[in-house]
Amino acid sequence: MAGHDRLTDEGKRFFAQIKELEQLQVRVGFQAGEAAEKDGVDIANIAMWNEVGTSRAPSRPFLRMSVDENADKISKMCQAQVKRLAQGGTAQEILQALGAFQKGLVQAKIGDGAFEPNAPATIRKKKSDHPLIDTGRMRQSVSFVIKPKGEGDD
Repeated sequence: MAGHDRLTDEGKRFFAQIKELEQLQVRVGFQAGEAAEKDGVDIANIAMWNEVGTSRAPSRPFLRMSVDENADKISKMCQAQVKRLAQGGTAQEILQALGAFQKGLVQAKIGDGAFEPNAPATIRKKKSDHPLIDTGRMRQSVSFVIKPKGEGDD
């Protein structure tokens, strides 16, 4: 960067953190292999089946809805993190804050119950009519990871 040698120490640190941010990503959702139901089924699979639906259950797109319904909140959070970076925050701190924020939005969406209702047989089996909550394990398993961009894109 032209003129980089004229930056203050704070300016150099800021641009170093920007460079680090450019190389990292935060992934929010369900990390394959990290949690399973008692029967051994990976929670990441259960989340996917709920998100997109199956031949026997409708789509309940809680992940997409957590972003779509909160676009303004997410934008404001990102703006606040830019200020935090300018005030001395680190790339890791910013991504931790963004990950925790989005994790909370996903968990809230799972809990709000605004989805197509369960079938009567499912309600009898679960003894609950909440579409995405049975044991609470899926909601508790929402997590986030910070990793280099491109890592795990397979």
